[in-house]
Amino acid sequence: MQAKNIAIIGSAGAIGKAFTNQLAQRYPSSTIYAFSRQIMGKSSETAANIVHGFIDYQNEESIAQAAALASQEQPLDLVIVTTGMLHDETQRPEKCLRDLSADKFIKSFQANTVLPAIAAKHFIPTLNRQSPAIFAALSARVGSITDNQLGGWYAYRCSKAALNMLIKNAAIETARCNKQAIVIGLHPGTVDSDLSKPFQKNIKPSQLFSPQQSVQKMLDVLNTVNTASSGQCFAWDGQTIAP
Repeated sequence: MQAKNIAIIGSAGAIGKAFTNQLAQRYPSSTIYAFSRQIMGKSSETAANIVHGFIDYQNEESIAQAAALASQEQPLDLVIVTTGMLHDETQRPEKCLRDLSADKFIKSFQANTVLPAIAAKHFIPTLNRQSPAIFAALSARVGSITDNQLGGWYAYRCSKAALNMLIKNAAIETARCNKQAIVIGLHPGTVDSDLSKPFQKNIKPSQLFSPQQSVQKMLDVLNTVNTASSGQCFAWDGQTIAP
């Protein structure tokens, strides 16, 4: 993968930060636009090729402005949406039907489906048309209908399944106007982050990745995909996740 111009959406999170730092090291001559809700300043540890920018995930105009900023000098070669929500201070994954509520579904879909959809709307048109360019969004294996053997986690599963459909739809449409574009989902595995902390007790140490390990594996996957891969969702080990 050749990447001269890169955008990371959600760069303040554990995975987003790891993507930003590893890409800055792998492609020192590239420009990395790192967008987050937190206003990040330059520090002595910030790589020279990282440009921090503010983005409001619930404001489409803010997302459009971020896309315009990142592509103002040259088209984007890689866009990664790293945001997502499984739980927060007031919401936990549902174990059974009686736990469901409209508010939980709305919040999950807003974070896991709507934001990547609006990001796709504004960032995919800025992808390079002269060489392979990738738009990737973090998905999850639990979004697979075929793989679902345990049930539960209704809102999160449904929002990720919807994200996977978004990726497929966007890949089909984008292929008509940009033959070089690749639109995919990425499953990072179980990562040691705030998202997974309440659910780590039954995870084997060998199956729990640090953000750096997960991102390294996903970057290896990004180096193997091509236009025939567009529309699919790939796990950290390169395996295709069934719809």
